[in-house]
Amino acid sequence: MIERESFFPENKRSVSGKNWVFRKIDESQTLMISQNHDLPEIISRVLVSRGVSNEDVNNFLSPRIKNFLTDPMQLIDMRKAAKRIVDAISKREQIAIFGDYDVDGATSSALFYRFFQYLGYKAVIYIPDRMKEGYGPNDNAFRKLKNDKVSVVITVDCGTTAFQALETAKDLGIDVIVVDHHKAETKLPLSFAIINPNRMDENSDLGHLAAVGVSYLLIIAINRILRESGWFTSKKIAEPNLLEWLDLVALGTVCDLVPLRGLNRAFVSQGLKVAHRRKNVGIAALSEIAKIDEKINCYHIGFLIGPRINAGGRIGESSLGSNILIADDKIEAQSYAAKLDFLNRERQKIEQHVFAEANDQIAKAGKDKAALALASSDWHPGVLGIVASRLKEIYNKPVCLFSIDKKTAKGSGRSVSGFDLGSTVIAARQKGLLSNGGGHAMAAGMTIDVNKIKEFEDHLISSFLKSGESEGEGEYYIDGILDIKGANLSLLDQLEKLSPFGMGNPQPRFILNKVKIVKPEVVGQNHIRCILAGFSGGSLKAIAFNCVERNLGKELLQSRSLLCNIAGYLKGNFWQGKQTAQFIIEDLSTAHN
Repeated sequence: MIERESFFPENKRSVSGKNWVFRKIDESQTLMISQNHDLPEIISRVLVSRGVSNEDVNNFLSPRIKNFLTDPMQLIDMRKAAKRIVDAISKREQIAIFGDYDVDGATSSALFYRFFQYLGYKAVIYIPDRMKEGYGPNDNAFRKLKNDKVSVVITVDCGTTAFQALETAKDLGIDVIVVDHHKAETKLPLSFAIINPNRMDENSDLGHLAAVGVSYLLIIAINRILRESGWFTSKKIAEPNLLEWLDLVALGTVCDLVPLRGLNRAFVSQGLKVAHRRKNVGIAALSEIAKIDEKINCYHIGFLIGPRINAGGRIGESSLGSNILIADDKIEAQSYAAKLDFLNRERQKIEQHVFAEANDQIAKAGKDKAALALASSDWHPGVLGIVASRLKEIYNKPVCLFSIDKKTAKGSGRSVSGFDLGSTVIAARQKGLLSNGGGHAMAAGMTIDVNKIKEFEDHLISSFLKSGESEGEGEYYIDGILDIKGANLSLLDQLEKLSPFGMGNPQPRFILNKVKIVKPEVVGQNHIRCILAGFSGGSLKAIAFNCVERNLGKELLQSRSLLCNIAGYLKGNFWQGKQTAQFIIEDLSTAHN
């Protein structure tokens, strides 16, 4: 457990109801890293707080895939799966890629498609319709694929808990290769191969990978077997440069919110360099429509590109996300991007409706609960996950939302750090509370009988309280206090050395002490822009996102003459080719606190 010291006097909280706490670190380790690696103290402090040792600093700051990549063949069923796929390629059997409809599924599907395309082999992609088919493999999909002469199906980002569907596939004579990362049970479904670092019988240390990372390892394995068998020589083609597809791996890894440590960090760091070249015309089209005219970073992927790819699976055509990523024609990619951009705007409207109604339910009966399970027949199932994520951030507790359709309901949940929601959902299914369900530590999906929602919420609350994570509820972790004059481009350049930021390596967060809020104004639909003026001079542009209706927004608009402490992070703001430093406001307290 991280040692911590509160910024506030006892029993005080910010306007968001959070306790700001400093991560206590080993000062001797900080000094050692600064001296040995010629780094500023503030950078060394953040490194130590993230658990980076003196010996690991170079690998953290300059992550290289070869330093983290283990032999893919060590994963259970990897060699078996790779050999079957090579055999299918050699015999010109029809292979189908069955993907989930989120970004991890779309990127995994596109990754396999592009690899097979390079080999001169055309695979088919099947993405289920969220509304009609739901999540993961299903009987009817396999029957359709069988009718289309498919003999091998690679399921990506799904399949680990698809017992019935995989049994149907086996009866149809289809060899199913599951490539997944979701939590598994002791019993696994019948299939030709299941490659999942989160299998109960798996001993690898790759459980943090997203499905697209596992897919990349399988492609490495297939490529190796093709090389060793002389396939490339016999076909007179060069081996593919697998690094060219790391933009897809980075995209899926960041959007699936897996920890950006070790191999994931290396994948994303190298993948962002590939993404910046805009070689994938789909990523280029999405960057253009999202007005990203700078170097692509994790923020762009997580908040601008990813949501647009997801929009197709959430409320439109599930296949749009993978289609844009496999497009080779610029005009076609731009057409897909326009559709996804429109659907994303529609998604935002639907999301806001569900968010408002869920918030009302919490205000009436849920504020004091340790965890939440809310339901309505008026909620679109495609936005439940993203609304649950927003509510989880506001209330600092696990949230599951359900869309009721007659006697059953489909749900999506999001967890807080340290509480394994995927395992909790699997346990609920094993107890008979859910008819279907699975996921990973931070997110899960499920299907339930409407009459059991209350019982499921009790199970969720009990599991969360037993985990002990509720003790840290409402804490906002701080990496240091900044003088407003020091919050500049020079510091921003130093902080960039710590990127990419995400799960497992959060954006460094700071307090600006005793500043005045100048010229606050509402911009866009729900954001507030202002200038922060330092108590002893200096000023800094700042913005708070999605806050107008929250306590933070109200305080920002009303605190013009008060000295405040502001919590958030420093970010570059690009405008007309010029970069300036900007502070992203996440919380606030009056200075006398």
